Amino acid sequence: MTDTSILRQQENNASNRPIAIANWLIGVAILVFIMVVVGGITRLTESGLSITEWKPVTGALPPLSEADWLSEFTKYQQIPEYQEINGPAGMTLADFKFIYFWEWVHRLLGRLIGVAFALPLLWFAVKRAIPSGYGWRLVALLALGGLQGTIGWWMVSSGLSERTDVSHFRLAVHLLTALFILGGLVWTALDLRQLAAGHPRPARMTGLGITVLAVLFVQLLFGAYTAGLNAGYVSSTWPLMNEYLVPGGINWAGGTWAALNYDPYLIHFIHRWWAWVAVGFLVLLARKVRPIDRRASVAIHIAFGSQILLGIATVMTGIDIHLAVLHQAVGALVVASSIWGVHLIGRQPR
Repeated sequence: MTDTSILRQQENNASNRPIAIANWLIGVAILVFIMVVVGGITRLTESGLSITEWKPVTGALPPLSEADWLSEFTKYQQIPEYQEINGPAGMTLADFKFIYFWEWVHRLLGRLIGVAFALPLLWFAVKRAIPSGYGWRLVALLALGGLQGTIGWWMVSSGLSERTDVSHFRLAVHLLTALFILGGLVWTALDLRQLAAGHPRPARMTGLGITVLAVLFVQLLFGAYTAGLNAGYVSSTWPLMNEYLVPGGINWAGGTWAALNYDPYLIHFIHRWWAWVAVGFLVLLARKVRPIDRRASVAIHIAFGSQILLGIATVMTGIDIHLAVLHQAVGALVVASSIWGVHLIGRQPR
C-alpha cells in the first residue's frame, strides 16, 4: 500500500468516526425512548412501588424462587400502597408478580442503557476517536444518566412511607430528565453528522428554538403533573370539562401557586389547552425548517398531530391504558422531532 493510499485510508477512518459515534448515540436514544414507554406502563399499572429497595447491582436479578417472591411480597406489604389500597382490594401473589415485572423491566432497561453508553464511550475514548470538543459533552450525558437512576429511586422512595403513591413533583423531574437526555443524545448525534459532512461548527440555540422548547417544557411539566396526580380522570369529556370550559371544582383556597401545583382540575385544564399554544409554536418551527429539510417539517407535524389526537382519545376513553401509553410514547417523539427542527435552524449562518 502506497503512502498516498495509507493517508487516504486514515482520512476516511477519521471522517467515519463522527458517523459511528452519531449512530451509537441514536441507538442509545432509541433505548431511552423505550425506557420512557416502559416507564409509562409502569406508572399506569401502578407498578412503581413494587420493588421497595434500591440495589443497583444485585437488583438486576428478579426473584428466582417461591421463597424469594414471598420475601419481596412481604416487603411490599409493609408500605401504605398495599396496606390502604391493594391489600383491602385482595391482591394475590400473582397480582404482585405482574406489577413487579414492569418495575423490574424498567430498572433493567436503566442498567442496560448505562452499559450501552459507558462501554462504547470508553472504547471510543481509548481509540481516541472522539472529536475535539465532544468528550465533555458525552461525559456529561453519561453523568446525567447516572443521576437519572438516583432521581428514579428518589421518586420511588417518596411513596414508601406515609403516601400511597409517589410525589408528582419527583415524577415530573424523573420524566423531564429522561426527555432532556433524549434531546441531548439526538442533538449531539446531529452535530456529529454535521461534522462528518464537513461542517465543524455545532448548531446553536436560536431565539425561536429556545421559545419552542420553553413552551414545550411547560406542556410536558403539566403532563407529568397530570399523570402524577391522576388528573386525567377528573373529566372524560372534550372539548368541555364536565360541561364547562373552565371546570368547576378548582380549589383556590391556598392561592394561585398552590392551585397550579396541586389542583387536578386546574392542572388538567392547563395541560389540555396549553397544548394548542405548543401546537402554534411547533407549526412555526415546522414552517421555518421546511425549506431546509422537508423531512423534519413532516416529522414535527405528524408527531404533534398524533399527540393531540391521542390526548383527546385518552381523555374521552376514561384513560384507556393503551392510548395513555401511546400518548407518552408520542410525547417523546414530539421532543425528538422538535430537537431535530431546532437543530436545523441553529445550523444556519449567523
